[in-house]
Amino acid sequence: MLNFAPMLYLTRRETFNAAHKLHNPDWSDEKNKATFGKCSNHNWHGHNYELFVTVVGEPDPVTGFVMDAKVLSTIVKKEIVDQVDHRNINLDVEWFSSDLQPTTENLARAFWNRIEALINERGAQLYCVKLKETENIFAEYFGPQGRK
Repeated sequence: MLNFAPMLYLTRRETFNAAHKLHNPDWSDEKNKATFGKCSNHNWHGHNYELFVTVVGEPDPVTGFVMDAKVLSTIVKKEIVDQVDHRNINLDVEWFSSDLQPTTENLARAFWNRIEALINERGAQLYCVKLKETENIFAEYFGPQGRK
């Protein structure tokens, strides 16, 4: 018999469009192309991203909510979507470190860091940030401690 904690998960999906390029200025064009493929070679390009933010907790006995979905939506839109939508991640997003490549993996972690405290202070716990870059590529981040 599997033993699961009696928790419920709530996920909010948002979409945004953003441009980026993956390029290491210390590398040759050949090495950048070999490493980053079409995402390099000084080519700016965009993606239609899908963002999934999952929180976990016990439903409130009165409202039945793990977290008010409207509040979750407001946090995700204000702290992430409004900041990156129709922007160039490399140039226009001040809180994204210019020391990092704007990969799906790094973005998922940065998004977690933007919203974790805001969600946790409302009684739920941030469980996962999943960022889908294309139909076939996505990253999931479960926080610095990971999940079992």
